[in-house]
Amino acid sequence: MRSTFSGLNTMVRGVFANQLSLDTVGHNITNASTEGYSRQKVNLAATRGQGVSSLYGNVMVGTGVDSMSIERARNIYADKQFWQETSTQEYYKTTQVNYEKIEAVFDDSDKTGLVNAMGDFYKAWQNLSKNASTASTRVAVIEKGNMLADRIKTAGEQLQSQINSQYEDMRVTVNKVNETTDKIVQLNKNIMQQEAIGASANDLRDQRDLLVDELSKYMNLNVYEDEKGMYSVVSNGITMVGGVERLTLEMSDPINNGDYGINDYVINIKESGITFLPQNGSLKAQQDTIAEDKQYIDTLADMAGFLLTTFNNMHQQGVGINGSDSSLGSFTTQPDGTVTGDSGEYKGPLYGLNFYGDDNTVYEWDAENHQMKATAMTAGTVKRSISFTETTNSDGTITRMPKVTIDGAVKSTDSLRGINIITALTVNGQLSKTGGQNSVAARIFAVEQENDNNGKLLDGQYKIVANGTKDGTNAVNLSALMNMNGSEAQKYNTANIHLNGSAEAVSTAARATKDDSLNAYYNAAMSKLGSDAESLKAKESSQEDLITQIVNWRSSTAGVDWNEELTNMITFQKGYSACSRCLTTMDEMLDKLINSTGTVGR
Repeated sequence: MRSTFSGLNTMVRGVFANQLSLDTVGHNITNASTEGYSRQKVNLAATRGQGVSSLYGNVMVGTGVDSMSIERARNIYADKQFWQETSTQEYYKTTQVNYEKIEAVFDDSDKTGLVNAMGDFYKAWQNLSKNASTASTRVAVIEKGNMLADRIKTAGEQLQSQINSQYEDMRVTVNKVNETTDKIVQLNKNIMQQEAIGASANDLRDQRDLLVDELSKYMNLNVYEDEKGMYSVVSNGITMVGGVERLTLEMSDPINNGDYGINDYVINIKESGITFLPQNGSLKAQQDTIAEDKQYIDTLADMAGFLLTTFNNMHQQGVGINGSDSSLGSFTTQPDGTVTGDSGEYKGPLYGLNFYGDDNTVYEWDAENHQMKATAMTAGTVKRSISFTETTNSDGTITRMPKVTIDGAVKSTDSLRGINIITALTVNGQLSKTGGQNSVAARIFAVEQENDNNGKLLDGQYKIVANGTKDGTNAVNLSALMNMNGSEAQKYNTANIHLNGSAEAVSTAARATKDDSLNAYYNAAMSKLGSDAESLKAKESSQEDLITQIVNWRSSTAGVDWNEELTNMITFQKGYSACSRCLTTMDEMLDKLINSTGTVGR
């Protein structure tokens, strides 16, 4: 049998349920601007009915409503996609910032860029080809050569600083990752303790998901929830957070990288010593951008290597304007085609000089290992001589070409890469001395047929001479070399460098810029930089649009809608008032029943 006061209990439940719902609406409204907050809702359910006898048997009479739980609105599928795409977005953002820094290093929009220095160097050689005997034009060549070397070195140093900054940023990121995973572990503990008694730790869960949002910026991750409500966060197959345990990331000890003049670092897992390799996010971007910065140092090194090898070799084909212009050597072509003669010791113009680097060092490009081989010869043992070669053409004519031979005793041999090639790029000290401009090799050698005292040409007898002081033939070749591909330049590479008297000449065919000219190589590198930066910018913009869609998707589920909350507020307010009014009415009925029944007629 139903209790006399059962109706009061039913209304009290209604009052409590509507009051709790109003409190939840207020909680939603006050946290509408809280980052990471998910709107909450009270789950209401009808309480168990009571059996009451009726004409046709027992019927069930409702006893009101009760609150089952307070749940947050959350779309786990939207969360997972957000975490995945955020890693990609942060990868693009971090990489884009690095591209902007590289573009600043190679900024050719004003007169401080590399392209301007190369242009000035090219013009200086052109001017020298027209005014080879003018001291000012020779000094200008040396100055512009120094400027080009300085620009290459400055760009290399800026890239080194950029790499060091990236490593510092990586160290900061690693610390943030450790702080974030530690907070997730603490929240895992608190959520487990709170929900162990049946409650829903909605606000703590929101805080934890916000931390996972932050963590997804740094690395790719997958999130799993166990039966106790705790998260496991896995990145690249490694469980960074597992319930109440976590792994700690740390930067390794510095690893000296002599090729780039920096200290490298890797990310290790402190507990196991295993190297951590993120597959996405800002950590991955920082590692990739460091590798890309090194590639641009290699690009500068290739340019420096070109100047130290190919350009030097062309410079060795010319001669300065010091001394007389008498014969550098006499030779006789024998009937059997052999060439005899001795160039002897020549006291005239300097020839066979390096324009860049040390004058006692032979620079050779090792294309197979992509490095420069620098062979230092003992001072005082370096000997230069001139000879010539004969080539019979298809039409039967003979071409005679002078050939510079440089020989010396080997002191040491080094293989240079990266920043070390750039560091070696200095104008030859011989040219920087007082009067050194006269040793700039603007003139070129020529083969002339000997004549007797009466001016009659002597059959089979030739001499090699340096052209007149105003001749700038080699300067023409050197300026053209800036835009000359490998096959064209090889026609002029006639230096024959021996080491320790070996008959085998150092190869001059291999070029640091491969078959490209110096200008073409640089322009190709800058075109690639611009193309890569523009492509990444488009990807980043597209990814931003995708993230916006996912955020809207999340917000449609978890976000607080003011109109909806105000509507709910009115609904629960009316429900609260109606239950209260009904409770008052029932109270009046019971008062009449208890206090007034049986008093009629008294």
